[in-house]
Amino acid sequence: MLTVEKLIAIMPEARPRAGLFVGPLNAAMTEFSITTLLRAAAFLAQIGHESGRLRYTRELGGHDYHDYLDKYDTGRLAARLGNTPQDDDDGQRYRGRGLIQITGRRNYELCGFGLGIDLIAQPELLEQPELACRSAAWFWYNENLNVLADKNAFDTITRRINGGQNGREDRIALYQRALKVLT
Repeated sequence: MLTVEKLIAIMPEARPRAGLFVGPLNAAMTEFSITTLLRAAAFLAQIGHESGRLRYTRELGGHDYHDYLDKYDTGRLAARLGNTPQDDDDGQRYRGRGLIQITGRRNYELCGFGLGIDLIAQPELLEQPELACRSAAWFWYNENLNVLADKNAFDTITRRINGGQNGREDRIALYQRALKVLT
């Protein structure tokens, strides 16, 4: 079981928010079978990086966030995410949210179905600690990342979440720390 002290030991920068997230993390990790050492360490490392150590449950998008999020409104990326060209606000509305950054109309619809909530009508629900944690654990489970964690295939997990190896060193450092703290 994850405690506030363990969470802070893994992500010291999360100290101000650890108390808000530890309960929802424990519940979500149990609900989606993220219960072994390798699974929990990999999950915590990935969400730690993706959320900026639990600081962000909504994608920021850099200095000019509106222009940054426009990439989700047109072209192949928008189509892959299920964002509709006729609704040029889909990129803004379905930006990355939750601890693992669920992104795009299609993913919000699937996640909402999986969690039993209407995320199309209320995408901002994923910014709340409970649903930020549940959506991340749902994504993890839905993408079969438990199987990859069991095989210690950390780089493959990173590719599934990020599409590449962005932040690899940070993710690995968090993973190594989580393995030590959770043992």
